[in-house]
Amino acid sequence: MFATLGRWCARRPKRVVAAWLLLLLGLAAAAGVLGSATTETVSIPGSDSQAAHDAARAFPDSASGRQPLVLHTPADGLLLTSDRAREAVQETARALAARDHVVAVTTPYEPAGGAALAPDGHTAYLTVELDLAGRNITADVVHDLRAAAEPAEAAGIEVTPGGNLAEAADKKSTRRSEAIGLVAAFAILYLGFRRPVAAAVPLAVAVVGLGISLAIIGLTGHVTDMPSSGATIAAMIGLGVGIDYSLFCLTRFRELLATGLLIEDAAALTTGASGKSVAFAGTAVIAALAGLALGGLPLLRALALAPGIAVLVAMAATLTLLPALLSLLGRRLAPEAPAPPAPGAADSPQAPPARGWARIARHVADRPWRYLLAGLAFFVLPALAAAQLSFGQLDGGDKSPGTAGRTAYDRLASAFGPGVNGPLQVTDTLAKPASGPADPAVTAMGRALKDTSGVAAVGPAQLSRDARTVRWQVTPTTAPGDPGTAALVDRLRTDTLPNVTRGTGQAAHVGGLPAIQLDLNDRLAQRLPAVIGVVLAIAGLLLLLAFRSPLVAVKAAVLNLLSVAAAYGVLTALFQWGWGAALLGLGGPVPIPGYVPLLMFAVLFGLSMDYEVFLLSAVREAWLASGDNRGAVITGLARTGRIITSAALIMVCVFLGYLLWDDPVVKMFGIGLATAVALDATVVRGLLVPTTMVLLGKANWWLPGWLDRLLPQMHIEGGEQDPVRTSPVPEPVRNA
Repeated sequence: MFATLGRWCARRPKRVVAAWLLLLLGLAAAAGVLGSATTETVSIPGSDSQAAHDAARAFPDSASGRQPLVLHTPADGLLLTSDRAREAVQETARALAARDHVVAVTTPYEPAGGAALAPDGHTAYLTVELDLAGRNITADVVHDLRAAAEPAEAAGIEVTPGGNLAEAADKKSTRRSEAIGLVAAFAILYLGFRRPVAAAVPLAVAVVGLGISLAIIGLTGHVTDMPSSGATIAAMIGLGVGIDYSLFCLTRFRELLATGLLIEDAAALTTGASGKSVAFAGTAVIAALAGLALGGLPLLRALALAPGIAVLVAMAATLTLLPALLSLLGRRLAPEAPAPPAPGAADSPQAPPARGWARIARHVADRPWRYLLAGLAFFVLPALAAAQLSFGQLDGGDKSPGTAGRTAYDRLASAFGPGVNGPLQVTDTLAKPASGPADPAVTAMGRALKDTSGVAAVGPAQLSRDARTVRWQVTPTTAPGDPGTAALVDRLRTDTLPNVTRGTGQAAHVGGLPAIQLDLNDRLAQRLPAVIGVVLAIAGLLLLLAFRSPLVAVKAAVLNLLSVAAAYGVLTALFQWGWGAALLGLGGPVPIPGYVPLLMFAVLFGLSMDYEVFLLSAVREAWLASGDNRGAVITGLARTGRIITSAALIMVCVFLGYLLWDDPVVKMFGIGLATAVALDATVVRGLLVPTTMVLLGKANWWLPGWLDRLLPQMHIEGGEQDPVRTSPVPEPVRNA
């Protein structure tokens, strides 16, 4: 099937390339017209914060809620209480109200503004309500609002967007990070292939796939909640696997050309052999990501969907677009002819000495225990650090200095207290309609909230139109990501609210961003064992199907855990403990959200499967040909070591390029994935896999008879009649 697909594309190269380019242009145009929608809204079905959110629907809020525009003047500057400042702010409010999508504007001087003006007179905020949902607030909308704030700016008042407006303002293009990854990848590919055209082919396939993936993900955001970090993570993974998959296939194509095969035949056999491995490896990544669905969270599904789309498109491009390009470029991709042997060399009876990975493979196989223990020792310290990993909550104070979100956060916290950046929303559904704000049930709850330890302020009670639901805005004394805020949420849920509502028939809930983050981490901690178990089972089953060896499947899953543990350890040290935070552009230690380790686990297991498949395919092929386990391990590592390390180096460069991103979550993924891939391709694949296989001997290939009859025959690296495997110099396949 794969060889037939490759031959079909190789015979119609211009048609296939044109189809991919038209698809890219069409999707890019659609995304350009409709925009790429993202949202940071998190829903947690069945949680207390979700119940509070559902109860709050009884209030006629705007689509976006209230978004702040922070007003600030220097200590020696204009006071916001002065007549000049009032006039400038009021003029700004009128200009904002006239802009598209603006529903209402509240200034800090209106009674409804409440505590929107700081006592020192140098910081305030006005609120803007839009008819746009959070996912549809774009950088253009924010630019329009900032342009309307020109009267305040002219008076010497700095205007900084906060909330969803800051998220949209701080959203940057990933092009710089991607350009760094592409330049590094081209340099590595050129060093390996020594031909610019050959080095450019994997990049071309990856870029086309990346463009299509990002357009699809952006359009998907219009129909489901898609976090802004989802597209960035997808770009990171899609670019890496796109280059790697093409690299594996291009290497096979060049080897086939060197044997004298026709171009079309070489493209077909490449797709039938290495292309099949790519399809299997890509399916493994997608299957591992699908395991996140057990988390029961829309956020996890969205964060798994985005990279899953990127991997699927990269896999499709490798199986169709790449054979077309191979057919078009043909001999320009072939390796350079080897230099003629030195005079008299042909008469020498000595075999050439082993070099590179062949030498490493033999050296490791001769000393298996030594290198096995050394490789395991390498993971001790990262594993100890990973044991200290704990889930936390990010807030605006964890953003990079200089961003709109961080500036607005710091100014509001300094003027009004840290809790103003993460207020809680307490809702109470009454047993019967309230007579008004002074109703005894309403006043009792308001009084209890004010008396709760850790509460800085409680806003006035708001009644729904049917007077059955009441809402209060509760401002904590601590920052949104502070453990004290999480303790306050627990205190309200387990003490304050039950004491007031007991026996009354009322249903009270605590919502707001800090409560949502707390519920999210709790849910993730509950589902983590199930997700890990499913991903391990999927990975083991796929490897069992591919290599028909229970021991190989179990061993691969266990060794992959070492790479994941190392990544977790690095995250703990750099982010949770703050080691080298300044070098990462962070102000200090940063909490790690619970979904980061969980998503990273699935992604890393999928990426590790790529290298495992390519290495074990070569080892099993040599084993089937010779029956010599030790020799097969040496041959497999010698054949694949260079290409695996080159592919891993490319992926590491791509991942590290995203450290330029301001979002701490993206930095976490960049560092974690780069660390795990680097260790997986060197220590795990170069030391641990070969040493364990040498020590286990023929037990590697043991398979019970009943299981042998049950498992389907899957020849991942070509089929039984693949000419490349059955003939030293394969005869050209007839084009007919």
